[in-house]
Amino acid sequence: MKDPMKSRKSKRWVIKAGSSMVCSGGPLLLRAWMQQVAALKRDHGIEVIWVTSGAIASAVDRTQFIRHLEKKTLSQKQALSAIGQPLVMDLYNLALQTNGLIGAQVLLTYDDVANKHRRANFINTMEQLLAWDVTPVLNENDAVATEEIKFGDNDTLSAKVACAMKADRLIILTDVEGLYDADPRQHKDAKLLNQLKGIFKKTLDSTGRHAGSPRGTGGMYSKLTAAKMAARQGIETWLVKGDGPQVLLKVAENQTVGTRIQVK
Repeated sequence: MKDPMKSRKSKRWVIKAGSSMVCSGGPLLLRAWMQQVAALKRDHGIEVIWVTSGAIASAVDRTQFIRHLEKKTLSQKQALSAIGQPLVMDLYNLALQTNGLIGAQVLLTYDDVANKHRRANFINTMEQLLAWDVTPVLNENDAVATEEIKFGDNDTLSAKVACAMKADRLIILTDVEGLYDADPRQHKDAKLLNQLKGIFKKTLDSTGRHAGSPRGTGGMYSKLTAAKMAARQGIETWLVKGDGPQVLLKVAENQTVGTRIQVK
């Protein structure tokens, strides 16, 4: 058994999947992701910490209680999260087990990272899980989180986890190819930006703060903000289309895919 306190030799990635990808892709996409996680561990020596959304959206899909996110009260969102989180984790556990991996559920509130002592406990737990070759699957604990103590979205959560765990890369799986120089839905000649050297105010302002999906709370703005946060700690971020074939392995091989946001 590896000692989690010894300096690690493995590379470490934090990978974040949004609600739209999780709910639309379903079991087949999750199985494909975990197959790639197994290959990252086996062939590239990369430890993976997985951050997932999808609890509330999964509960809505399953129960049909409330269809419109903007009409939900805080207590309704918390209750839906409590219903949906086991559904999401069941999908991940099945996908992990199919690929010979063991998963662990870790639910966080903002204070678990912001508070010095709780942050230390979180890091110790994560290091032990990784030392045991377990794949942590993280999500915000929306069943108890309130607006005052929320991360805001899981893009922010993934960046804070990447910083706390001293990750080498932050990979954000999106439902688009990456960052374009204009909105591709409105401009047919929009070009994919394969590489950025840092995130600047002009880039953030050009994306707007609107959400990217009816099922999720984050859009491109939140992803770029997360990348900027990670860059401050020397962590490179990739924005890639989550259902692209073998996309995580392509990132491991530094192929030209999605948008690579390099550290200045």
